[in-house]
Amino acid sequence: MASLPPVIFEDEAIIAFDKPSGLLIAPDRWDKSRVNLMGLVHERMGHGVANVHRIDADTSGLVLCAKTKPALDFLSGQFQSKTVEKTYHALVVGAPPLDTYTVDFVLKEDEAAPGRMCVVKKHGKASVTEFKVRERFGAFTHVECHPLTGRTHQIRIHLSASGTPILNDPFYGNDTVLLLSGLKRGYKGRADERPLIARLALHAGGLTFTHPLSRERVTLTSPLPHDFGVALKYLRKFSPAGKRR
Repeated sequence: MASLPPVIFEDEAIIAFDKPSGLLIAPDRWDKSRVNLMGLVHERMGHGVANVHRIDADTSGLVLCAKTKPALDFLSGQFQSKTVEKTYHALVVGAPPLDTYTVDFVLKEDEAAPGRMCVVKKHGKASVTEFKVRERFGAFTHVECHPLTGRTHQIRIHLSASGTPILNDPFYGNDTVLLLSGLKRGYKGRADERPLIARLALHAGGLTFTHPLSRERVTLTSPLPHDFGVALKYLRKFSPAGKRR
């Protein structure tokens, strides 16, 4: 039986998990046998615990759950009214022209590729994300993302449509691979070299919301995963354009 992801925070009203990349939040639409976070939670904690929001299976990071119905209603209301502050970290291919910028697109599901989104002129849903460059590495950039709306794949398609897709995005990205041999001159490593980060380089790093019991603003954070940190370490060390913000 698969184990629960690490717990970031827990009290009598809420519990937050540090979800690894690759783990679904809820049962898969097409393959019900795939392991998912809420299935694991319900097995161990009962069906009274519910997820308040979702992140993509390929995205790592913070997932907030409510342990009571009043807490769920209170927190869900904040997500619906857009008063929750969300912070994501992305490693993108390319260099945004500005250090801070906002992307505002109308999105809808791509009829030609179910499960994916596309940018349209009208007849879709408004979506807004604020971006801030954290570090520049020439061919790659570490970007902090603050989605103001919660559309499916919003950050991924906003970055892709802006010309800087997230590294290793199978839906909206390109075939760029981040290899140490591509950064380090005279690389003498393994012939079967593996990428420094081999999955979608997007991490849900933080949530700020009003606690359902104390009614005070609370910020929970998930540290960057090991593979994300390793990628940044080598980019800082070997990228000639490394420039911290």
